Amino acid sequence: MVPIRDNNPTETTPYVTLGLIAANVLVFLYEASLPPQALNGFLHLAAVVPRELTLSFAGISVNQPVPEWATLITSQFLHGGLLHLGGNMLFLWIFGNNVEDKLGHFKYLLFYLSCGVLASLTQWYFAQGSNIPSLGASGAIAGVMGAYILRFPQAEVLGVVPLGIFFPTFVVPAYFFIGLWFVQQAFYGVASLETRTNIGMESGGIAYWAHAGGFIFGAILAPLLGLFSDKSQEESL
Repeated sequence: MVPIRDNNPTETTPYVTLGLIAANVLVFLYEASLPPQALNGFLHLAAVVPRELTLSFAGISVNQPVPEWATLITSQFLHGGLLHLGGNMLFLWIFGNNVEDKLGHFKYLLFYLSCGVLASLTQWYFAQGSNIPSLGASGAIAGVMGAYILRFPQAEVLGVVPLGIFFPTFVVPAYFFIGLWFVQQAFYGVASLETRTNIGMESGGIAYWAHAGGFIFGAILAPLLGLFSDKSQEESL
């Protein structure tokens, strides 16, 4: 199931969501401009490498110019391919603008980045010895979806189901669409415990634990930041 849009208008312009989308696109264009060897080096430098993060937590230097803790943020702006980028940005636009509308610009940015960090740490916990670079905005966006399902459970989501040459559309409440998505992530996360996974890399696995973790932390953090208050106009970026 692929969402197309939601029937949930906002009262403010989602400057942060638009800025995040622009930043992700610009970084991807930079990735696309690099030759393969340079790209591999860049991804290794800016993405989360679980084994190196484990070593850094133990106080062991990994001789990288970018501190491993910083990759918990930089990795959120990297993508492994055009479909990976497009899918993530579609989800971010559909669900992010409404969450930003309720949290306000600054709190929303803090919330988004925090969810991304916590999602990466969740995935790291289950793959602490992996050398596969972990990257993508999926964990942060999962946090946005966790907030959305709490604040707008009845909002209508319009989507499509690709079935070969047929593309039937559907309209379901957000709690059904996002709830089904979360159940899938949790199920596949359990099933993947014995396999190597990474965040959104098309050549590897899918970070189901990052998705599930981001979703849960998003559902916890958003109410603490004022998701259910209507004070989104009190601040600006």
